[in-house]
Amino acid sequence: MKSILITGAFGQLGLACSNALQTKFRLIKTGLNANSVTNRLDISSKKSVESFLGQHTPDIILNLAAMTDVDGCERDPGGANRINFEGVVNLCEGFKGHFIQLSTDYVFNGLKGPYLEEHPTDAICVYGQSKLDAEKFLINSKINHTIIRANVLYSYSPDTKASFLKWVVESLKDSKGINVVRDQWNNPTSTNSLAQFINWVVLSETYGLYHYADTGIMSRFEFAQLIAEVFGLDSDLIKPILTSELDQAASRPLKSGLRTQKIQNQLSIVPPTVQASLIEIYNSLKL
Repeated sequence: MKSILITGAFGQLGLACSNALQTKFRLIKTGLNANSVTNRLDISSKKSVESFLGQHTPDIILNLAAMTDVDGCERDPGGANRINFEGVVNLCEGFKGHFIQLSTDYVFNGLKGPYLEEHPTDAICVYGQSKLDAEKFLINSKINHTIIRANVLYSYSPDTKASFLKWVVESLKDSKGINVVRDQWNNPTSTNSLAQFINWVVLSETYGLYHYADTGIMSRFEFAQLIAEVFGLDSDLIKPILTSELDQAASRPLKSGLRTQKIQNQLSIVPPTVQASLIEIYNSLKL
């Protein structure tokens, strides 16, 4: 049985990937703040990575570890670079297997989205640039790699801390009004949906750069309204605002999102609709 090292294994996507991969592979799950010392890995530390990979020899590395706080990255560009770029370099040092990197639509400037894989990149914030630098490193390396760009990932579980879906549902259930931007466009993607694609990539040993996203470009405000509809909650509590009204340190690509023609045409994979993924999560919760 092949082994997979999953970094960032205890985040929302890591949990979904662990569930999708655990029956077919031996998983080595790690995280910066893992409860067990044996599962603790700081990918920004070359020494930490060398020590860990000296004890483990994974066939595949699935790198989900990242500094994803977009405004935090803007305030601490050095930290963002150490984790999002240098962390990838550290993991790849001497690695001979299949390296899978999760990237983002933030590598684009958000002026003419949604984007295909071949569209020119132009990151407008530190977070996007650090992820783009990691992409360029892998593309220019001799490592067998797969880069998967995704956007607006969400899930709903007791362990989920940073999920737009969970925030919207719990706010509306408590009859709290929320403000949601109406000028940021993406195609929100369920972590379960993306985890199934990652499972397919691993099993098929597919390499290259791919966009994966659920079907349906919408504003964040429209996504919140769809959540309310699926979960049977009061959409009148959701108020639209502009991104410019928020006090955010980092610029966001506004008209963004990812087009998935490549995986549909080359791999015969058709992602579910955003609504279908939401309904699947709602049915699994039995709220």
